[in-house]
Amino acid sequence: MYANLANTPDSIDTGMDSIVIVNHLEGIPGGKVLDTTGFDPTVIKAGHVIIKNASDVYKPLPVTGTLPASHTIEGILVSSILTAKPFAAVMVRGTVNVVASPYPAHITSDVKTALPLIRFVDESK
Repeated sequence: MYANLANTPDSIDTGMDSIVIVNHLEGIPGGKVLDTTGFDPTVIKAGHVIIKNASDVYKPLPVTGTLPASHTIEGILVSSILTAKPFAAVMVRGTVNVVASPYPAHITSDVKTALPLIRFVDESK
């Protein structure tokens, strides 16, 4: 997988990142370059579920929230990134504030089961 290194004048609002990722204790060493083919939003926000296919290609979970066949849930995106520059820090242990995440409905029991070292909390209470 390759990523475009050209500088583009796009910016990202990272104001919610530290509210979504409450505690980042451990991630995939070196991070991952995500395959964003077919992913329409221009920004992948912190808290997004990251998946992997059978060929070890990492991707953001589709916006529909449906896990494609032959994919596994691998972690949570630590900080917001541009889809055009998909260099991702992927958390595998820590705490996520679900209600502040970009797609709270995507944090299903399947996600929680697949990521037992991540604590999913509701900080709105």
